[in-house]
Amino acid sequence: MSNYRPARHLVLSLALGATVVAGASLSAAAAKNPTANSVLKAVQRAMSHESSVHISVTSSSGTTHSTATVDIGKTGGTETYTSGTSHVSIVVTPKSAFLSGNASGLISLVGLTAAQQKLVGTKSIEMKAGTSPYASFQSNLTTSAFAAFLPTSKSLTLSRDKAHHYVLTWITKATSSAPQVTSTLTISSGAKSLPLKEVASAKTGGGTTIFSKWGESVPTPTPPASSTIPYATVSKG
Repeated sequence: MSNYRPARHLVLSLALGATVVAGASLSAAAAKNPTANSVLKAVQRAMSHESSVHISVTSSSGTTHSTATVDIGKTGGTETYTSGTSHVSIVVTPKSAFLSGNASGLISLVGLTAAQQKLVGTKSIEMKAGTSPYASFQSNLTTSAFAAFLPTSKSLTLSRDKAHHYVLTWITKATSSAPQVTSTLTISSGAKSLPLKEVASAKTGGGTTIFSKWGESVPTPTPPASSTIPYATVSKG
């Protein structure tokens, strides 16, 4: 079974990232004479004091439309990803991660074989803390993922929108496997300099990411033991 990455890849491919620091608004220097660098540092300061965020992503590639709903918390989180008629869901707790989905989601999005999917059925695959699969999910659905919420490009332009929020714009060059992408990240100019929205566009499609509910509680409902199947059992299937 391959590592699950679709929804996380979707969110992170919109070129966000951060390791952060203070819950205050932009510094006086940044507010008087802001630059792309000073705004990024202000976001880093603000995010360092946040314990959670809710993320909603909508995207399209050709005729395929996808959505991702992600709740990232300090010690756990949840994610649901839908692409066409395929869908998968993840729940991460301090002790285990649980992965579930419909047949096409588990096969086409996660990478299970038909035999493995049949073995799983409607159950959730449980990955215990301390295993490599768990580590991958845990790093993506806890606040350590904040390290990927800001652009890494050094060629940023800074502007303001109609609400006077800060807007960073950058271009990710095309590669042999991906088209050129133009991205804009809107950052609040209010009491906390936190990301509000990112829009990414390319010739073949694009996506919009909305950030909200910073610092709110993130529930991590887990399935009953009778409805789970160990990762080790599935990987051998």
